[in-house]
Amino acid sequence: MKPGFLDKLLARIDRIDPAEARQLLDRLVREKGFLEQVFEALHEGVIVLDDEGEISFINGAACRFFGIDPENATGTLLPARIPGLDWDSLVKPGMVVSRDIEIFYPENRFLNFYLSPIRHDNLPKAAFGWVMLVRDLTTTRAEAEQTLESERLNALTLLAAGVAHEIGNPLNSLDIHLQLLARKLRKLPPGDRGPLEENLATARNEIKRLDTILRQFLQAIRPTTPNRERCDLPKILSDAVKLLEPELEARGVAVELSLAPDFPLMEVDAGQFQQVFYNLLRNAFQAIGGEKGVIRVQAKANDFEATFTIEDNGTGIPPEQMGSLFEPYRTTKQSGTGLGLLIVRRVVREHGGEIEIQSEPGSGTRVLIHLPRGPRPVRLLEADRVIDID
Repeated sequence: MKPGFLDKLLARIDRIDPAEARQLLDRLVREKGFLEQVFEALHEGVIVLDDEGEISFINGAACRFFGIDPENATGTLLPARIPGLDWDSLVKPGMVVSRDIEIFYPENRFLNFYLSPIRHDNLPKAAFGWVMLVRDLTTTRAEAEQTLESERLNALTLLAAGVAHEIGNPLNSLDIHLQLLARKLRKLPPGDRGPLEENLATARNEIKRLDTILRQFLQAIRPTTPNRERCDLPKILSDAVKLLEPELEARGVAVELSLAPDFPLMEVDAGQFQQVFYNLLRNAFQAIGGEKGVIRVQAKANDFEATFTIEDNGTGIPPEQMGSLFEPYRTTKQSGTGLGLLIVRRVVREHGGEIEIQSEPGSGTRVLIHLPRGPRPVRLLEADRVIDID
């Protein structure tokens, strides 16, 4: 419908016969219904408001974003439907507003809204309404974070390529010379070599620690291709528990195993997953400070994915540290390198899976590994769940 059509229609309404008026009204209704269908088909939210912020139209996408009941939304003020939104600070004469917001209801989302004035032809500088376009940036934001993480790891890889050789060779040379010194010390009288041997042992231990940090650093960031073979992952998990039994017993930590007997064989790199389970189990018992420490280990699978859970009743992770768990060299342990979880996530992601961490300070931590069993088959919906779009 052409701009100004309604103004012309209203100016001569008293001269239009009833039949023509009905045709024009039908045309208006059809065009309104057409526009509503277009807006409802959009994935972006569309909200039309008057000058006071009262909702005159809202499409289904916007209702889903903000958890608004579409039947009761029209005629209510937008700030009443979106808590924390200050309408007076948003609407400025002649200005278009674009802003990012984070919402927590009905689910945690990152949104961007674009608020633009609706102007009348006769009053181009005045706004008699506003249109708000809302986009969901949650997925885009997650992809940006993954890209940033990938760029960070690429930078670390370039750094490692230049530094590893410069550090590795001197460490090997120092270790060889310390071995030669140890041989010469054995020829000295026992009374003279005691303090020297103690100093020498300290130096060799520090060299070993530096070598361990270097190897873990390279392992964390170096691209690798998993050597996949059909493996019994629950057995690999239980073997990792047995490997740590002496340390677990020394700390008085009990392990409760719940491994599904019908767990399927999976195509994975056995060596890499032994390291994954070993790292997570060590993290679990090191987080347990007092007595009655318990680690609960579970392995289960359905038709689509396998899930491994390692849960402890330790000190938990403070909320302010949850966002930096996978950053290199971020650690709360006095002798830790901060690379263990980075290695774990890299291995799990290279196998197409994902790692999930749940924690509450004072109540312990739960780590879940989700691994796909293969491509998901197409599943037909039941007849009564098919949507009729006619």
